[in-house]
Amino acid sequence: MWIAPPLDNTRLVCSKPYELQQQVTESRSLCAEKKKCRGGVGGDVAQRLDYSQTQIYVSAEECTSEKRQRESVVLEDDLLSIQNNSDRHLFSPSMNTIAGLFESLKTLKTWAAILEVQKMDLRLLLIAALSAVLGGSWAQQEGSICIKANAQSCGECIQVAKSCGWCSDNEFLTVGESKSARCDDLDSLKKRGCTKIENPVGSISIDKNKPVTNRKKDSEKPDPGQITQIQPQKLTLTLRTGEPQTFKLKFKRAEDYPIDLYYLMDLSYSMNDDLENVKNLGTDLMLEMRKITSDFRIGFGSFVEKTVMPYISTTPARLINPCTGNQNCTSPFSYKNVLKLTNKGDDFNRLVSQQQISGNLDSPEGGFDAIMQVAVCEVKRLFLFNRVEASVSRKRVKFTRRLSLCSQEQIGWRNVTRLLVFSTDAGFHFAGDGKLGGIVLPNDGKCHLENNMYTMSHYYDYPSIAHLVQKLSDHNIQTIFAVTEEFQPVYKELKNLIPKSAVGTLSANSSNVIKLIIDAYNSLSSEVILENGRLPEGVSITYKSICKNGVEGTGENGRKCSNISIGDEVSFEISVEFQKCPSHDKNETIKIKPLGFTEEVEVVLNFICDCQCAKDGEDNSKKCDDGNGTFECGACKCNEGRIGRLCECSKDEVRTEDLDANCRKDNGTDICSNNGDCVCGSCECKKRENPAEVYSGKYCECDNFNCDRSGNKLCGGHGRCECRKCICDANYTGSACDCSLDTSYCLAKNGQICNGRGTCECGVCKCNNAKFQGPTCEICPTCPGVCAEHKTCVQCRAFNAGEKKDTCERDCSYFELIKVKSRDKLPQPTDQSFPLTHCKERDANDCWFYYTFAIRNDTKEVYVVETLECPAGPDIIPIVAGVVAGIVLIGLALLLIWKLLMIIHDRREFAKFEKEKMNAKWDTGENPIYKSAVTTVVNPKYEGK
Repeated sequence: MWIAPPLDNTRLVCSKPYELQQQVTESRSLCAEKKKCRGGVGGDVAQRLDYSQTQIYVSAEECTSEKRQRESVVLEDDLLSIQNNSDRHLFSPSMNTIAGLFESLKTLKTWAAILEVQKMDLRLLLIAALSAVLGGSWAQQEGSICIKANAQSCGECIQVAKSCGWCSDNEFLTVGESKSARCDDLDSLKKRGCTKIENPVGSISIDKNKPVTNRKKDSEKPDPGQITQIQPQKLTLTLRTGEPQTFKLKFKRAEDYPIDLYYLMDLSYSMNDDLENVKNLGTDLMLEMRKITSDFRIGFGSFVEKTVMPYISTTPARLINPCTGNQNCTSPFSYKNVLKLTNKGDDFNRLVSQQQISGNLDSPEGGFDAIMQVAVCEVKRLFLFNRVEASVSRKRVKFTRRLSLCSQEQIGWRNVTRLLVFSTDAGFHFAGDGKLGGIVLPNDGKCHLENNMYTMSHYYDYPSIAHLVQKLSDHNIQTIFAVTEEFQPVYKELKNLIPKSAVGTLSANSSNVIKLIIDAYNSLSSEVILENGRLPEGVSITYKSICKNGVEGTGENGRKCSNISIGDEVSFEISVEFQKCPSHDKNETIKIKPLGFTEEVEVVLNFICDCQCAKDGEDNSKKCDDGNGTFECGACKCNEGRIGRLCECSKDEVRTEDLDANCRKDNGTDICSNNGDCVCGSCECKKRENPAEVYSGKYCECDNFNCDRSGNKLCGGHGRCECRKCICDANYTGSACDCSLDTSYCLAKNGQICNGRGTCECGVCKCNNAKFQGPTCEICPTCPGVCAEHKTCVQCRAFNAGEKKDTCERDCSYFELIKVKSRDKLPQPTDQSFPLTHCKERDANDCWFYYTFAIRNDTKEVYVVETLECPAGPDIIPIVAGVVAGIVLIGLALLLIWKLLMIIHDRREFAKFEKEKMNAKWDTGENPIYKSAVTTVVNPKYEGK
């Protein structure tokens, strides 16, 4: 059996009973430090420990397991203590830092030794501790960002971080503190007693919140401008630095939403067979799209190439008919708007049927010029422009500039879903390719249609891909590239660059174009992607999507939701944050919209760059050195060229010797005790990394972190540090407040202070005699036990016997003797409110006597059983008779055993004989040695005749 008495509340000592005394002795110092050990009254070790809390274990392994578990809990507490105190020990310029860190590591090494039985790696332990220390220090540095900013006004303070506040109490600062000490984190300001804290917070105001439209096909057809798919439509955000404002945006695909589709086709010679299939596209596509929306319009345009060399042949004959052989082709052109958007499919069929194929020289086509014009030509208007015409002679090219009046024909886009189908079987030219034809001016991204023809293809270069992306996005156009299998890889790469675009495989003769358009439209309309306009400097925006079935997306995926059907509703959580106030004092506006849709959300941004109290500031206040500054938010904001808490100094006077003399204590050499700067003849104390640690005093001679420590805690954790001296809490004293005046830790179980064997000093017993040990001087390894100590006196007073029989009255009158009839009349421990010891002793005649010893109200009491229990003498006759009877019985038993063995042997021999008899091989009816006297001889010559 193993036992583990709890020497304190955190540690087990696993021992065999006879080893317990040694373990208790070794643990004396630990118990004294914890001040939680308890003991009994005198006697042997087993009687001096409180066994009501002792655990009994069957094996050493079980006891050791419990011990490790308790020690690991204490280790976690110590690591937590190291982390909590890391602010004082790490990354500080004082020597206390190094000492504190080594002290922490020393503690860890001690615990590593304790946990050696668990084979724990000391390196892992140190890494864990250093992580906790570093984590605490980093958290502390983050918390002191307000102090580091050295803000001189409330406006500067609140722009540091959202956790920073400004104290506007007039009397908040103490002597030696600078004006920037008003800026601190909110908790620190409250702890320092500030009652007026400026801490403005941001807000969200919804200005326009029209609900999304719930429309069905059979309902009355509203105007497209009355359909709402995104909510809200306008918000105003009031932002503070580092404080994001989050709002929720709802999107719902409206049923029966109008669609405008413009079919832009390549009419180069290779698309000859495709044109035949497109001629009937209008009515057929109209019928299919009617299944999606009742409001559908379609338009048609065509393109070939720029009308200059080397893209086309400029010979007169080729300019009329660029095709070879007997093919009848139309003159080459860059882009032609054949049919503006209309809801009449027959017009589409009729006008497309009148179109003819053209031709060019190179393989890539000028489709980007056409896409640009389709995107930007929305509004019908009259305008003047300079037109440049070129005439070619044998020796030179002549350019003529004319001022023309143009009536621009619109494409006819509405503020609805806009689809552009781009059909081709070739690649494309892009920005820079125009140099081959001597065209160097970049595309201006404006509409240049005259009589439905693009007239500036020879003047402006092809647009770049980025330019196209911008214009398509600005005009909310979704592009469908219907291209042949050969050019699928090229246009798939282009699709990745153009948001809200799709690529479909066009058959060789465009026979599948309707199915391609329907599939591409369903793909585009099933995905919503949010984009925002240009963000002001210092403003950032993040998105989080909540799509169908509660699927959430963050980062880039937070901008979009896929697989959206008509009538489905999704939402986005949008957070806007800014880190720097703009240089101008104006609000900003950003717009957020789903790609491919005309609707958008307008977000107005207001920036909190100053405190409300600044508006009530007193210009040229007398509080600021008779008008040298503005008194606002409890402090002076100095005019240009003035400094100081009260703007009392000019910048030119700061370094004079006369002013520095006012910052030296007792005419010493140190300015502001080397803990501050002399500003205008007064000390402004330095700031520490830890905002809880401050210098103070007229000469910055005081601080609240250099007081004596105890137990690795400032002022022992029982006081506060003021000007490098500990001000102790109640019931504590000493230079480090480490001396407790509470005597409850010295109170023994018998109610006495230190068992009457010592004095209580700082909550710890100081024993009068070195032989006494333990938290309450209850242990005496060299003293006899309670029972042995009082045995002779009880024996002489109760039974008039023993060693002190002659001196009984003199030596044994220190206790009160009470006799009882039997042992069950003795007091029991459960019946008493004071310590009680049961004793059993033997006298010289081998007689036992029983008694109890107790101390009640400083009176020693002994209860003793009045009769002795003496052993009776042995009875000889029964012993002899028993011995004789035993001998006889043993003899008879031996004879019976011998007889039984003989019977068994005889039976085995008889059985063996019977077995041999049964195995005999001769016939028992004849004599085996008998031989006949007759001999018979046969004549070999005899033949039997």
